[in-house]
Order: sequence, then structure tokens, then C-alpha cells
Amino acid sequence: MIKKMISTDQNAEYGKLGKWNATVFYVERKKCWLLTNGITKYNVILTDIKAKDLKNIESIFKNEFYAQLIYDGIITEFENLDSIIGGLDFLPTDNDRSTTAFQNQRLYELDWWKYDFGTLENMPIKELTNRINTSPIHIGKGRKMSDYTDSIREMRKIITE
Repeated sequence: MIKKMISTDQNAEYGKLGKWNATVFYVERKKCWLLTNGITKYNVILTDIKAKDLKNIESIFKNEFYAQLIYDGIITEFENLDSIIGGLDFLPTDNDRSTTAFQNQRLYELDWWKYDFGTLENMPIKELTNRINTSPIHIGKGRKMSDYTDSIREMRKIITE
């Protein structure tokens, strides 16, 4: 879908939020993207992405990301967020197995939830993404209770620093 947009520059700088991984999934034969931040495991879902949308994918992502932050109670100015994100670069896969496994688990959860709503138009995407972002995650090397958190708390730390 985005082969023309993939950059060969492997030395791209990720910025304050680090890299994002994207995967495509389908709801009613419509392409949706699950984007997951590598550092915080924060998720954003883009729905019904068509080939014609790819030329505006950066603004689509930033607007959805901003809207999801507001829904999740992380308040910041759009200009601040825009400066933190910078430009989007599409790179070939880095085979980040941890994030891929995390995304696969989230897609499994979404599969269960999408049957409750029927059509894509009836799905409260922000609410479902919020459910994903409030799921407990493990960040760190140890197995202490303090190493468990959720994506919203981790994203809030980075955004408000």
C-alpha cells in the first residue's frame, strides 16, 4: 500500500516520541491502520484509509493522534504536538518483535469488540482505542509491580516533560 513512500534512509531521527510501528487490519473490507508508539505503546487507529488518502497521511495521523490524546485526557497544544512529531518517514520493517506481538494482541482484542458494534460506522473508535491504551503494559526489565503501567500514563510523561 505504501511501497512508493518507503524511505531508504536508515539514519532517520525519530524525535522525542521515538518510532511508531504501523500494521493494517480490516473491518468490513475497509483498511484501517493500528499505529503503536515504540516507547510508550500508545495506540492510534486510522479508519477507512484509501490510496487517495496517502498524500495527506501525515495530517490525517497528526489530527487523529491529537484527537485521541484529548479523548484520553492528555491536554497539549496542537502546535506543541506538531513540533514533537515533526515529519513522518516510512521505513522498511525493523522486525521489532516486541511491538509486533503487542499489536497482534491489540488486534485480537479489537476483533472481539468489533462484533459488539456491527459496522465500522457504529464503532466508537476513540473509545476502543482508549480501552487499548488503558490495558496494563510492562515497561522495564524487572518484574516489579512498579514496572507495570498503561500507555496513557507513559505518553503523558513524554508529552508534558
